[in-house]
Amino acid sequence: MARYRDSVCRLCRREGLKLFLKGDRCYSEKCAFERRGFAPGDHGQLRKKFSDYGVQLREKQKLKRMYGLLEKQFRGYFAKAERQKGITGTNLLLFLERRLDNMIFRMGFANSRTEARQLVRHNHFLVGGKPVNIPSYLLKQGDEVQIREGSRKVERIIEAMETVARRGVPQWLEVDKTNFKGVVKMLPTREDLTMPVKEQLVVELYSK
Repeated sequence: MARYRDSVCRLCRREGLKLFLKGDRCYSEKCAFERRGFAPGDHGQLRKKFSDYGVQLREKQKLKRMYGLLEKQFRGYFAKAERQKGITGTNLLLFLERRLDNMIFRMGFANSRTEARQLVRHNHFLVGGKPVNIPSYLLKQGDEVQIREGSRKVERIIEAMETVARRGVPQWLEVDKTNFKGVVKMLPTREDLTMPVKEQLVVELYSK
């Protein structure tokens, strides 16, 4: 499956805000966005004014990049969100948040969603006591995620657990570092999700 191979810092600069794609580095003075907050390219410092369609497109791109998804995957989540009862935009965000790779990042077992995706694929985690290596696996309330016993000395996992304090663990999750596990206490509400996104613009874009 195709993946973005260029510097992810360029994505933050393109969107004009931090997407926190490089984990702990994004919280330090080494963050490229802090040093060069303008868009990449020769004319990056000249922020152009977007049309309504352009604003909607940028919002969709921002959300896709935050969660590291391709267009086909993202559209699939939107289709599910549309079919489900409730507000489509909120449903979409909840589907993205429920992904296993995102929850592992949120629990502090990985420094970024990209790193979490790699760790999941390498079979470092159990869900409900069973190995799961599918990053898109959707967790539900009450699910327990645990680091496999043989993976508890993996340097990237240990480092992430030590540095998660910079961003904190959301209140809907409970993490037990001593036993290398986390539990989904509840699913978040829209108010719990503080990412700077306007999901209604994505709904408007796909509804055309």
